[in-house]
Amino acid sequence: MSDCNHDCNSCSENCSERKPADMHVDTNEYSHVKKVIAVISGKGGVGKSMVSASLATLIRRKGLCTAILDADITGPSVPKMFGVTEKAVGDDRGILPALTKSGIEMMSVNLLLPNDSDPVIWRGPILAGTVKQFWTDVVWGDVDVMFLDCPPGTGDVPLTIFQSIPVDGIIVVTSPQDLVSMIVKKAVKMADMMNVPILGIVENMSYFECPDCGKRHSIYGESHVDEIAAEEGIGLVAKIPIEPSLAALCDEGRIEDLGTTYLDGVADAIAEMVKD
Repeated sequence: MSDCNHDCNSCSENCSERKPADMHVDTNEYSHVKKVIAVISGKGGVGKSMVSASLATLIRRKGLCTAILDADITGPSVPKMFGVTEKAVGDDRGILPALTKSGIEMMSVNLLLPNDSDPVIWRGPILAGTVKQFWTDVVWGDVDVMFLDCPPGTGDVPLTIFQSIPVDGIIVVTSPQDLVSMIVKKAVKMADMMNVPILGIVENMSYFECPDCGKRHSIYGESHVDEIAAEEGIGLVAKIPIEPSLAALCDEGRIEDLGTTYLDGVADAIAEMVKD
């Protein structure tokens, strides 16, 4: 428009030059987070928390200060994967995150509940507000890379995360079923609408490799992740097989003993972002 003053906040017109309002909130004065990586999925049960925990472990091994914000309020599983059982405490600065064996900072609603098995029966706005408080009220200190373990889907909490927290990149976690192709595309489109770059796609349960003959079997159907990545212009793809030893590490709270290399390429790409 010829009389535009370029102040979109005070304008009701929906023109092509309109820019969304910046709704990002700051961390507290005692926190400085360099890069924030959101780990998302279009549906539950695909191993998103396992991927978040594994990437945090790999990044920590590179000597970088790492943190995990467990944003899956109704289904928190990150503390168990790291074997963290002590409850969060606070001081006059705010809430203090728990520390894992290797020094990864962590905040999860399970660190605040009296019992890990207590259900969180809250409505969407309260869930979203809790995630925002984990960002603003926790004393994170100096963090090189923070992983946001997001709840599945594109509802209230993921939307609050992208609007409130300055996310630098997204990792999409999926599985091989045909139905997931559509769900992945929904997640990709949401990321595009929120103007956040997708760093890569991780396909979990991609195949099973027979320990006797070495042959690979597509238990959940043939993988289409490479095709989806090519369609969406995503260059980084990682595939994690069905591996009982990896599941055992998560169940036993020993994810930091991770010995596989399936996510090394993703971890290297994230580490490079910190150098920029």
